[in-house]
Amino acid sequence: MKRYSPKDIEPKWQKKWADDQIYKADLGSSKPKYIAMSMFNYPSGNLHIGHAMNYTISEVKARFKRQSGYESYHPVGWDSFGLPAENRAIKAGISPQASMAELIPDYRNAYIAMGWSNDWSKEISTHDPLYYKWTQWIFSEMYRNGLAYQDSRMQWWCDKCQTVLANEQIIDGKCWRHEGIQDPIVQQKEVKQWFFKITAYADELLDAIDDLDWTESVKLAQANWIGKSKGAEIDFEIESRDKSHESRKITVFTTRPDTLFGATFLVLAPEHDLVAQITSNDQKTAVDEYVKASSLKSELERQSSKEKTGVFTGTYAINPINQAKVPIWIADYVLTGYGTGAIMAVPAHDERDFEFAQKYELPVIRVVKNNATDEECSHDEGVMMSSSQYDGLPSSDVREKIVADLEQKGVAIEKTNYKMRDWSVSRQRYWGAPIPIVYCQKDGAVLVPDAQLPVVLPELDDFQPSGDGRSALARATDWLQTTCPTCGGPAERETDTLDTYICSSWYMLRYFDPSNTEKIFDTAVANKWMPIDFYNGGDHATAHLLYARFVTRFFSKIGLVDDPEPFKQMLFNGKVLASDGTMFSKSKGNGIDPLEIINSGYGADALRTYLMFAAPLEFSPRWDPQGVPATYRFINRIWNLVQEYADTQDAQVQEAYAKKIRFSTHSMIKKVSEDLEGNRYNTAISAAMKCVNELYKLKTQHFGKSVVWQEALEAIVACSAPFAPHAMEELWQDLGHDSTVHIDTWPTHDEKYLQGDEVTIVVQVNGKLRANLSVASGASQEEVQTAALADENVQKHVGNKKPTKIIYVPGRLVNIVV
Repeated sequence: MKRYSPKDIEPKWQKKWADDQIYKADLGSSKPKYIAMSMFNYPSGNLHIGHAMNYTISEVKARFKRQSGYESYHPVGWDSFGLPAENRAIKAGISPQASMAELIPDYRNAYIAMGWSNDWSKEISTHDPLYYKWTQWIFSEMYRNGLAYQDSRMQWWCDKCQTVLANEQIIDGKCWRHEGIQDPIVQQKEVKQWFFKITAYADELLDAIDDLDWTESVKLAQANWIGKSKGAEIDFEIESRDKSHESRKITVFTTRPDTLFGATFLVLAPEHDLVAQITSNDQKTAVDEYVKASSLKSELERQSSKEKTGVFTGTYAINPINQAKVPIWIADYVLTGYGTGAIMAVPAHDERDFEFAQKYELPVIRVVKNNATDEECSHDEGVMMSSSQYDGLPSSDVREKIVADLEQKGVAIEKTNYKMRDWSVSRQRYWGAPIPIVYCQKDGAVLVPDAQLPVVLPELDDFQPSGDGRSALARATDWLQTTCPTCGGPAERETDTLDTYICSSWYMLRYFDPSNTEKIFDTAVANKWMPIDFYNGGDHATAHLLYARFVTRFFSKIGLVDDPEPFKQMLFNGKVLASDGTMFSKSKGNGIDPLEIINSGYGADALRTYLMFAAPLEFSPRWDPQGVPATYRFINRIWNLVQEYADTQDAQVQEAYAKKIRFSTHSMIKKVSEDLEGNRYNTAISAAMKCVNELYKLKTQHFGKSVVWQEALEAIVACSAPFAPHAMEELWQDLGHDSTVHIDTWPTHDEKYLQGDEVTIVVQVNGKLRANLSVASGASQEEVQTAALADENVQKHVGNKKPTKIIYVPGRLVNIVV
C-alpha cells in the first residue's frame, strides 16, 4: 500500500500546478466570478505563522469556490514600499531595492511551499515604477479634484525615524518602533505636509457602514474612527479679573445641551490657545508642568487612560443658561482636534466628568431624572429636573429647545463634528513613491504632468534620513533639480514620499490589469470583478480599510468603477498566539516558522488544516504543539482509506449499508458546504473528520469497489481538498481521475439521503420541553401526535386537561397547548 509522504507529494503537485497554470484566472471567463484575498504582505523578514494563518483563510475560500464552478481568482502582491522595508534594508546594510530583490523571491517560494493557489501571472509590487506611476496619478487626480492640499500642522515626529507618526504609533510617549529605549524620542512639531480631504466623504462613508457584510467589530471601529457627533457649540464668558479688559469667551462643543444646568466646571485641552492667557499667576507653574507632560502622550493614550488627571487654571467662566460661576480646568482627556478643544463638564451625566469630579471634589448636579439613583452617573434620557423652565419636559425635546433659546441670545449654534481628520499623506522617508509636485519660485507648487509619470525614485547609496526634517531625496541633487512644467524655469521636486497606505488603498484593482501602461486599470474588467468577494486580515481594522473605501468611492465618482465599496465581505480574523496566550515575538524567540514545520515531514497540508481547525476564524488560537501531528493523522486516515479501497475487488454492498454510507457522506457534504460558505472552517473540518470515522466503522463489512464507496471517497477527498490540496490531489488521481480535484469537482448533497430510519421529535407542553421522541422518519402527523400524547412525562403535564391546540412542525416538533 502506498504510504503518505508529504515531502514527496507536495513538491510534485506544486510543480504540476505551476506547469499547468491551473490557478491562472481567466478574467474574461463566462463562469460566475469569485475573488478571495487577504491583506497583502509587506516583505521585511521571513514568512511567519501569522502569514500562514491569514493567507490560508482566503485561499481556502478561493479553492472552495473554484471547485464549486466559479472562475476563482486568488491574487498575490507585495506591499513593498514603506518604513519596515526601509529599516530592514538599513539593518542589512543594503539598498531597499536590493533588499526587495532578496526578500520577494524567498517569500514567493514560501507561498508556493504553503500550497496557496496564487495566480502568479498577475503578481504586483508597490515599489515597481509601473505600479507607483498610478499611485502618483491618484495623488494628481485628488489634486485636480480639490481633494489634495498642503498645510502646516502639529504632528508627532520621531527623531530616530526622522518622519511624522500617526497617533496610533505613539506608545507611552515613544515611537512604536523604539519602545525599548530609555528616553522618549518623539515630539510634536509643526510640519508642512500634503493631505487628502477624506473628511469630505465622512457622511457617505459612515452611512454605508450598516450595509457592509463585515465583522461587526470592524464596522464599529470604522464608525468610531469617523466619530460623527451632532450637538451644539455654546459660549461661556470668561470672568475677567480686570474689569477694564475686553470680555473673552470659551466655546464648548456638547452633544447634550439639555444638561447645561448640570455643568459645574469647564475643561480645556492642555494645548488650547486660551490656556496660557487665562491661567492665574499662582497656578502658572502647575499648569505649565501639566501641559508639558500631556505633550508627551498620544491622543490614543489620553483617551484610553483610566486615571483622569487635570489642573485648575485659577479662572472661572459664566454658565450662559443660569449665570452660575464655574471653574475652568485643563485635562488631557479633552482633545484639541475634536470639537473646539473645550467641554462643559456635567458629572451627573457623563462618566469621564463624574470620575474627574469625584477625584477633585467638584460639584455634581443631576438635571435628568431617569432610573439612576442620585449617587449614580447616567447618560440615559429622562425627564428634566433642576433646570428652571425646562423641568418636567423630556430631555430629548429640551436639547433643541435650549439651543434655540440660546441662539436668540447669540451664545449657541447647532453643530456637527467628526473625530476623523484629513489624511496626512506626506512621509519624510526615502522608500516610497515620490509626490508628483515641483516647487517653482514663480508658480509655487506645480503638479507634474501625467505624461511625465512616474517620477522615478532614484537609487541612492545613502538613503538614511538627513536629520533636517527632509528625506534623503533632498541630497539627490541631480534628481532634485528640475524645470517647472508651467513656466519652464528652474524648480525643485518635492522630497516627501507618499504614505504607503495610498499604495494599499487601490491595489486590489490593479490585480485586474497589472501590466497596463496607458491607464490605471481597465474599467470594464474592474466592474466585472468588483467588489472583492472575500477579504480578510488581522490588522488595520480602521486606517487601511477606511482609506480603501475612500479611494474606491473617489474612483466611483470620477467614473472608474461602478461600485463605491471595495470589499463585499470582510472577515477580521484572530492571530495565532503562543501556547501561554502571549503574542509571538522575535525578541522572545518563541516564533513558529511554517517552513520548519513543512520540512519536518508533516507538510503544508497538515499545517494548513491545523490552522483552520484550531478555533473559529474570528478567535485567536493558542499554538498547540500537538495540533499539526493531529491533523497529519487525520489526512493520513483519508489516505489509508483510499489506498485500502484501491487494493480491493468489486463488492456488492447491501442496501442497508449503502444507506448508512450515503447518509454519512451527504450529511458531511451539506455541513462542509454550508460551513465553508459561512466561514466556519473549524466545524467544516470537524464534519469531515466525523465522516471519516464513520466510514472506517462502515468499511468493516461490504468494503470494496462499488458506486457507493467510490462516491463516498470522492466526496471526502473533494471536501478536504481546500484544506489539504496536495494530498487530496494525489488521492483524486488514485480514485481514477486524470483531471485535477481543484476545478469544478465540488459534490452536491441530496436531501433524500439525509432521511434516516428514525427522526427525533421534540415534544413541548405549553412551550416547555417535556420529551424527545424517536419515530419512524415517514411517520404521519397523526402517528406522531398519538405517540407524543402517550408519552408518560407528557401525560403527567397534560393531566386530565383536553388540549386546545396541537402545533406540529414536520420532522421536528410537537407543541401541545392545554
